[in-house]
Amino acid sequence: MGIKLKIIKDSTPAADGFRMPAEFEPHEGCIMIFPERSDSWQYGAYAARKAFVKIAEVIAESEKLTVCASEAQYDNARAMLPDHIRVVEMASNDSWARDYAPTFVKNDAGEVRGIDWGFNAWGGLYDGLYFPWDKDNRMARKLCDLLEKDVYDKRDFILEGGSIHVDGEGTCMVTESCLLSKGRNPELSREQIESILKEYLNISTVLWLPCGIYHDETNEHVDNICAFVAPGEVVLAWTEDESDIQYAMSKACLDYLEKAVDAKGRRIKVHKLPLPKPVTMTAEECDGLDACWDEPTRNPGERLAASYVNFYISNKNIVMPGFGDPADEKAKRILQDLFPDREVVQIYARDILIGGGNIHCITQQIPRNQGTLTL
Repeated sequence: MGIKLKIIKDSTPAADGFRMPAEFEPHEGCIMIFPERSDSWQYGAYAARKAFVKIAEVIAESEKLTVCASEAQYDNARAMLPDHIRVVEMASNDSWARDYAPTFVKNDAGEVRGIDWGFNAWGGLYDGLYFPWDKDNRMARKLCDLLEKDVYDKRDFILEGGSIHVDGEGTCMVTESCLLSKGRNPELSREQIESILKEYLNISTVLWLPCGIYHDETNEHVDNICAFVAPGEVVLAWTEDESDIQYAMSKACLDYLEKAVDAKGRRIKVHKLPLPKPVTMTAEECDGLDACWDEPTRNPGERLAASYVNFYISNKNIVMPGFGDPADEKAKRILQDLFPDREVVQIYARDILIGGGNIHCITQQIPRNQGTLTL
C-alpha cells in the first residue's frame, strides 16, 4: 500500500494543534522554481537563472533543496544545478515559490502539513500582474503530494506567502495595503481576514503595518519592508532621505511598531536596515523584456522595489540581496550582527529584482520534522 495523502477540508491547523514556525527555526528543506518567463526575466532569463543557481547553491549547503522546472527547462535546470539539488518537472506560470508553494505548519510531535491558499497573481482581474495563473494555483497541492505532506484546502481565501511573516510564538505581521486590497478578498472584512489567519497560522496577534515598499507591485508585501529576526525583534527597511517617498512609508511602519505589542506582550525591538539608493530600469533592460498582453512590463526609469529585507534564512546562512550600492556592506554587517550563528552571504540580485521580487520571494522553507536532517 502506498501513502495516501489527505486533503483536509473540515478542520484547521489551529484546531489540529499545528502552527506556522518562524523562518529562523530549523528547516528540512526549501523550494524554488526555475525562471523562464520572457516578460518577467530579461533576455531569455539567462542572467536570472545564473542568480537563481548561486542562491540555490548556498541554500543547499544546509538544507534539502527542491527546484521545480517546466518541461522545456528541466534538462537545462538539471545541467546548471549541482547533483545534490533535486530537480522535478512541474508546470507553473512564473517563479515565485514564496507566494504559491505551500505555507507549512507543524505540530509539537514534529509532523508537517501544508496549506493550499488561493492564488490569483496578486490581484486577479482587478489589478493582478498576469493571466492565467492556473498552473501556479495548483502547485501547492502538487508539492504536498511530492513531499508526502497532508494539505489543508483553503483555496477560497487568496493569500501569498510573501504577505505574511511570523515569529513562531503567536504573532504574524502583514500590511494593510496588501491584505485589504480589492483584488484579493474584497468580500471579507479586516476582522474576518484576521480570524482566518489566526485559525490557519495558529497565531493570536496580527500586526497590521500600514504599507510596504514604494512601487512594490504585490500591493506591498510585508516581506519586502519588515521581517522577524527573533521573537520580539524585526528589521525594518529604512531611509534617512526625507525627500524620498519611501521615508513616509517606512516612518509610518516604525510609528506603528513602536506602539505595538506581540502575542507574548513584548514591545517590538526595531532594527533599521538601510535601503539602497532608488534602483530604476534602464532602456536596455526594458528592451530585453517581452510584452504582457500587448503592454510593456517595465518602462525606462521605472523604480523597482529594492530592499535588503528580502533575504532568506537558511539553516546555515542568511542569503541576502546586493545591488552594487554603497549600502550593501552596511546592510550585510547589520544582518551579520543579528545572526551571529549564521554566515551572511550577499548575492547580486538586480537580475531577480527586474522580475518583480527578490531572494525571499523565490524561496519557500519546509520546517524540520522529527529526526535529524541528512544531506
